[in-house]
Amino acid sequence: MSKFLSYLRNHNSEISKVFLFLISIVVLVILFPKEGKFKYEYAKGKPWLHSELIAPFDFAIQKSKTELKNEEQEALEQLIPYFSRNDEIFLTKKEVLINEFNTRWESKYQNKKRSNKKQEKSLKICESVFDTIATKGIIELTPELENRPPDFKIMIINNNVASEIQLKDVFTIHTTDQFIRDKLSDVDGIDNDLVLLELENILVRNITFNLEKTELEKKEILNKISPTHGMVQRGEKIISKGELVTETKYQILESLRIDYETKLGSSFKVTGIVAGLIILISVSMFSLFLFLLFFRKEVFANTKNLVLILIMVTGMVVITIVVSKFLPEYIYIIPFCLVPMIVGIFYDTRLALFAHLVTIIITALLVPNSYEFVFLQLFAGIVTILSILRLERRSQFFLTSLLVFLTYSIIYIGMTLIKEGSLQDINRTYFLLFAGSAILTLFSYPIIFVFEKVFGLITDVTLLELSNTNNKLLRELALKAPGTFQHSMQMANLAEEAIYEIGGNPLLVRTGAMYHDIGKMDSPLYFIENQTTGINPHDELTYDESAQIIIEHVINGIEKARKNNLPEQIIDFIRTHHGTRKTEYFYTLAKMENPDEEIDPSIFTYPGPEPFSKETAVLMMADTVEAASRSLKKPDEESISEIVDIVINKQIEGHQFDNSPITFRDIKTVRKIFKKMLMNIYHLRIEYPK
Repeated sequence: MSKFLSYLRNHNSEISKVFLFLISIVVLVILFPKEGKFKYEYAKGKPWLHSELIAPFDFAIQKSKTELKNEEQEALEQLIPYFSRNDEIFLTKKEVLINEFNTRWESKYQNKKRSNKKQEKSLKICESVFDTIATKGIIELTPELENRPPDFKIMIINNNVASEIQLKDVFTIHTTDQFIRDKLSDVDGIDNDLVLLELENILVRNITFNLEKTELEKKEILNKISPTHGMVQRGEKIISKGELVTETKYQILESLRIDYETKLGSSFKVTGIVAGLIILISVSMFSLFLFLLFFRKEVFANTKNLVLILIMVTGMVVITIVVSKFLPEYIYIIPFCLVPMIVGIFYDTRLALFAHLVTIIITALLVPNSYEFVFLQLFAGIVTILSILRLERRSQFFLTSLLVFLTYSIIYIGMTLIKEGSLQDINRTYFLLFAGSAILTLFSYPIIFVFEKVFGLITDVTLLELSNTNNKLLRELALKAPGTFQHSMQMANLAEEAIYEIGGNPLLVRTGAMYHDIGKMDSPLYFIENQTTGINPHDELTYDESAQIIIEHVINGIEKARKNNLPEQIIDFIRTHHGTRKTEYFYTLAKMENPDEEIDPSIFTYPGPEPFSKETAVLMMADTVEAASRSLKKPDEESISEIVDIVINKQIEGHQFDNSPITFRDIKTVRKIFKKMLMNIYHLRIEYPK
């Protein structure tokens, strides 16, 4: 038992990583739908590649979506819309009509000779026309009545009794107005204008659209449409090997697949389905585990990295599970390209592609036409990775989004052509889904920002922002310690060129170089590059005091970096740029002046740690070489070559690169680059005549 506990304690890190993958597998297996999968793959327009298929049971042939849609449209053409009639409106309006007519007549003819006969005749015509209109009724015009012929049938509900009439049997606002004008034009001896005005002002629609009843009728009609046509009997041959999958055969195969998966999912075989899911998901996740273990050891070593990658892969699969369950028609709006984009930005393109492959392989178990899905998502992911290969501007996110949409669209058009032979039946809805997926890919930017803060990671976009010389902290360094700022700029060029040649992150090492000496801002005059007056404050200090001030710039730099929220990856350059070396100048002087005393070397030694990456190792070399080159009285090829070799050899002898993955071949390349660049920096111009 004690051995087991000791093993767990000694391998705690590895066990926790395995546990993370197991949790991901368990989550996916629990959430995955427990449905059987049809064991044959097929595509419309392609030959049947399997053996002869015989119907294993009786099943109905499902109608295609196009057939159902056409039948629904035909059925709805016969739909009779329902309207409700309210005659009470006209009963109250007639009293208002008579009163207003008499009032207007009195007002119009009060100073004129009255004609009671004309008034009576006008009112009588007004009432007659009103009664005729009220008898027929005025109907509300709705989209259901647009462009309908006069004999179009409608249902009128009056006092809970429905009756079928034709559209011509009722008035509309337009036909009512025309009817009034025609009637009045045939009558003499009346005030046409007054009657027309009164009738037009008083009339209202009393037949209104009954949406509730119409929708019930619509559902009833649609429910009568059968989703199937015909049957396939058990033992009947469905398709032979090599036979082309036509539209008809495809629909029969789809019907068999739906019935087969329904029967399998609802039977006692659910246990076997779960076992199959465990195997397939475990194999997929285990392949990702092995890839990280053997090919991305630096990523695998950090648990935070694994958590981020698993969140992306598992999260995308979970989203697909939810969408496929509730909104399967929107499966292509899911932004699968978020996985390769985010993983590629944080790590590298190979890991991004592998994570994307694992994601789409698992999600392919959820979607129909798995081959088409994998083909589509694979190439969209590849295009995404290529577009962010060198992420230097925010605008690249928009370019990537556009390229994702174009890739989806082009591949979908190609697949439609290969299946249908034409674009006549292309589904334009897919282009909207592809556009939605491309737009959702833009959410990678805020997600990256959140992941940077949560997981302590850093991207090239952040490095570009930090390396901008107008950054607040760098501006402060340029003002307070201009010599240090120039030294940082010079060594940033050296380190960036070297790391580019030997392989690494040039932008990271450049940014680290810009900030590595920010601790000197607290006491800039104690560093020789900032001494312009000829006064050296170290002259009035002891050697150990001077050494402590020099060493403290590392501690001060770390504190200042954390106060300004610089990423840990940049702070690592501040920590390691002197490693565990000594302040040789003051240490040597102390030993020379006190030959009989034992000098404590720890007082003159930087706290470290030593460089632990190629970038930090190259920065240490660039820092020391650039500083040493400034002491050369005659910077020619020989002296530069000699000083570079001396400085780097001393660092190697001091075991400063033991924890770094840098090789002797890399160091040889770095030497060569430093010598070449320093020669260019210190080259002598020809002497111009006086």
